[in-house]
Amino acid sequence: MALDYPFGFDARGRSAATNAADHVRDLVEQVLFTAPGERVNRPSFGSGLLGLVFEPGGDALAAATQLSIQAALQQWLGEIIQVDDVAVAAEEGTLSIEVRYTVRRSQERRVASFARGGAA
Repeated sequence: MALDYPFGFDARGRSAATNAADHVRDLVEQVLFTAPGERVNRPSFGSGLLGLVFEPGGDALAAATQLSIQAALQQWLGEIIQVDDVAVAAEEGTLSIEVRYTVRRSQERRVASFARGGAA
């Protein structure tokens, strides 16, 4: 068991925990939505994804965003997951991301979907 993300408390008032599969998904979410410079002791951690919500769209931006997400996931979670595919869509201030990955330990294939608005 691992601490759940975002941090919270369970019904007994203890730190909420999660299973291994959900913990890996939580790690992916942290890499995606942490801005570089946000963590003091790891200034390069994150993907800078939220800064792109209001950028002008287009195929070039989508391709660059997909590559930067894939690179960040490989850098920070490469020992835990194999990134199979990343899909990004930005519409009306909402960013939607789908990450397909394989958990290295179990060889289980998973899909994680996330959406964030510009105010998130």
